[in-house]
Order: sequence, then C-alpha cells, then structure tokens
Amino acid sequence: MNGKKGSVEIDIPPPNKAKQPEDGNKSGFQGFPCKAWIWSAWEFCKDDVDRVIFSFKVGLAILLVSLLILLRGAYEIFGTNIIWSIITVAIMFEYTVGETFNRGFNRALGSLLAAILAIAVGELAQLTGRIAEPIIIGLSIFLIAGAITSFVKLWPSLVPYEHGFRVIIFTYCFIIVSGYRMGNPIRTSMDRLYSIAIGGFVAAFVNVLVFPMWAGEQLHEELVNSFNSLADSLEECVKKYLEDEELNQAEFSEKVMDEFPDEPAYRKCRTTLNSSAKLESLADASKWEPPHGRFRNFFYPWSEYVKVGAVLRYCAYEVMALHGALHSEIQAPYNLRIAFQSEIQDAANQAAELVRSLGKDIWNMKRSLKTSLLNRVHSSTERLQRVIDMHSYLLTPHYDLLDNSSNPLPKLSHVLPTTPYDFLDQEDDVCSTNHEKSSNHLTQNLTESYYEMMRKHSRRLNSWPSSEVDPFEKGGGFRIGILPQMRAVKSTAALSLTTFTSLLIEFVVRLDHLVEAVDELSKMAKFKHEDL
Repeated sequence: MNGKKGSVEIDIPPPNKAKQPEDGNKSGFQGFPCKAWIWSAWEFCKDDVDRVIFSFKVGLAILLVSLLILLRGAYEIFGTNIIWSIITVAIMFEYTVGETFNRGFNRALGSLLAAILAIAVGELAQLTGRIAEPIIIGLSIFLIAGAITSFVKLWPSLVPYEHGFRVIIFTYCFIIVSGYRMGNPIRTSMDRLYSIAIGGFVAAFVNVLVFPMWAGEQLHEELVNSFNSLADSLEECVKKYLEDEELNQAEFSEKVMDEFPDEPAYRKCRTTLNSSAKLESLADASKWEPPHGRFRNFFYPWSEYVKVGAVLRYCAYEVMALHGALHSEIQAPYNLRIAFQSEIQDAANQAAELVRSLGKDIWNMKRSLKTSLLNRVHSSTERLQRVIDMHSYLLTPHYDLLDNSSNPLPKLSHVLPTTPYDFLDQEDDVCSTNHEKSSNHLTQNLTESYYEMMRKHSRRLNSWPSSEVDPFEKGGGFRIGILPQMRAVKSTAALSLTTFTSLLIEFVVRLDHLVEAVDELSKMAKFKHEDL
C-alpha cells in the first residue's frame, strides 16, 4: 500500500518508554514520593515553628524520666514502677501550658481517687477470705471501674473531666488486680502514685520553663486575627461587587459555597465562623495557667473572649450573606451598581475601620472611646439609606436600566441635601423630574430597548427566570404580553441591589453589639484607659 492511490497509511507508535523511569522509581521506593513528603514536611514546619519546638520538648521530658530507668542508681531506688512516669509524661504533655496543667489535674485527681477506692475495696476483700475475695474484686471492677464511672463521665457538667474518669478506670483495675496478686494493695498504690507524681512534675517543669506556649496568648492573638479577617472580607466583598462589571454567576453554579480559591478573605471569614470550638478550647486551657506575660491578673476573664468571639461571628454571618449576594444568579446592572458606588463604598470602609480599631484595642490591651468612629459609621449608613430612598425610582420597572447598561448612571452624591428640610424639598423635586425624564426616555426607546432585552434574555432561557420560547424569539413576531414579564425581570434584578445594601446596613447595626462586647471585656480585664 506504499504510494498507491487511495491507500491509507497507519502509523503504530512504539511502546511508550517514558514510563520506564517511573516503574524504576516504584521498584526503588515502592511508589512512596520521598522528595514530595520531605518538602511537605518542611513547609509544615516552616508554617509554625512552635510545632517543632513542642516535639523536642516532649522528647526532652520523656528522656528525663527515662534516665531514672537507664541509670543504675536511680533504678535501684524507684524500681520498675518508674515506667508509670514515662506513661504519665506521654499522656499529660500537651501543646500549651494550660492544657498540660488541665490534663495533669485530671490525671492526679483520677489516680488519687482510684487509689483510695482500690485500697478500700482490696482491704475489704481480704477480710472476706480467699474464696469471696476474687468475687468481690471482680464485682467492684464491673461496678466501679466499668458501669458507674462510665455513666458519670457522660454527665454534661463533668464532660471537661472526661480524661480523669478514664484514668480512674485503668488505674483502679491495675492497682486492685496487682494488689490481689502481690497481697499488698497499699504498697502497690503508693508505688504508682509517686511514679505518677514524678512524671507530672517533669512534664510541667519542661513545658513551663522551656519555650512555654501559653494558651492565653494564643486566644488573644486568635481573637484579634478574627477582627482583621472580618474587616478584610467585608472590604473585598464590596470592592468586587462594585468593580466587577460582569459577575460570573455561571461559574458559581458549578461550585459549592466552600470553594472560592480567588478569594482569600472569604476563607478567612469562614475561619472566623468556624472558630467557636477553638476559642472555647483555648479559654478553658487558659483558666489553668498562672499569671504570665501581659496577663498578670489573677482570675483573668478568659470567658469574655469567647463572648466577644460569639458577637463577632454574629457580624460575620452578614458578611457571608454579602458574599452570597455577590455570587447570586440575579444581579443588578453594572450601571445601577456604579451609581451608588460612593455611598456603598464609604459605608463599608467606615465599618471596616471600626472593626480593625476594635481589634487593635484588644491587641494593645487599651480601652478607648469609639464615639467618633461610631458617629462616622452611622452617618455613612444613614447617607446610604437616604440615597436609596431618594432614588428608589431606579429600582422600579418604570425606569429602563438594561437598555443602557454600557452607559453608567450619573453619580448621586451631588444631589444629596445637607439638612433634613432640604432633603424633603429636594426629594420631591428630584423624584418628579427624574420620573418625567424616565417616562420620556422609555417612550422614545421602547422598541429598541425591548428588542435588545429579548436578545439578551434569550441566552438565559434555561436559567432563572425560566420561561418558554415565545413566537417572537422563534421569529414569529413581537408579542405585547411579554412586556409585563420583562418589566418584572428588570425589577427583580434591580432589587438585588437593595438586598446587598440592606445586608450592609444590617452589618453596621450589629457593630453596636460588638462595640458593647469589647467594652465589657476591656472593663473586666482592666485594660489601660485611653481617651480619643
């Protein structure tokens, strides 16, 4: 078939040799990406150096208690029971000082209660004789270590001490069984207790003196970061809403709410909403820490940080709603959004500045009056409300917005009054004048506007609002019945701007509660007072 007319040449590619090095790699490392794993581990360590420090601290603590076994002199004094010190360090040592003290308290209390119960039951069992003794011990294990302890640890008010109840279970079983075989439950209990005490002391000593990680400082920093993240997310959302001429709603329909890779501030706001459990955990651990660093007051109000975080999440819900409006399928025309740009941008900037100022006061542990900032925020919000009310005719189907979407509407700032009386007079004049202009404009461009609108909306027949293809779209002519439907579409799209501004105003209203919560925290924590 070479060179003949009408012949077809079929090229069969040779076997792919590019996969051979890959197979060799798999045979050498059995598919384990060693280099990628080392790089990810390096990035993980570089992201938070405290993780590496914590790992070395645990190793140091376990080494110190292990020397009691490795050294002959220490081993002759403590014996094999010193292994409980190593177990105590491994169980008790936590990331922060507060969590370590909390875990140590649970372990100490659980071990003490288990030892007391084991001694009492062991002595009672010995008095009953050799026949009844194993029966009583087995029954006590079932009731005390099993049923009763497991039931009590489920009590809601005792959930924070759940680790202590676990210690009671295995410590009681170990002591009473060992005492039964060795014949001396008191000696067995004492050996376990001093071994546990040595391990607890070493764990607390290393965690406090070697690069301590305080839960209180982490809680303080976490709350301040949440303030800054909320302000960043608000500004980014408003900026994108006003600057993006063609918001991409089709892309959003293919995604879930948690996937916005190009919006880092959105992920920060989502982190703020999910910070409830972390703040509560850090606050519980901080209560166990002694006065340290900038937190030198006894009985520091750590619980107030959790309350402030709850109010902050209350504000973050509105920012998430703004993101939802930003990515909704129904959007106001760009020329309408840009017409209210100045007022929306000013209200958002003032609100973000107030949020950052509150976070800065918490970070610096200073108490300052926010009267001037609150007044500016309220003034900008009231100004936005007046503009929306004064130019409400733009949000009705009587005003044709989609005809001239490429031509932005004039800025509305110059028509704002300076006094309430001017506002009432000017509102009547502006509304009547603009209504006449919009009516004349609608009459002149009626035919062209609806032809253009029908072409635009024919592309969205399968999206909201769903409508069947009418004879006009099929080329059958113009139908008068389509006019009310298109007016409803325009009105709904324009009203989406009202939804966005309403959510922004609601966010400002919630800031009052946030200011009150921060002020209450500053009072209870005795922040340094500083007047603005």
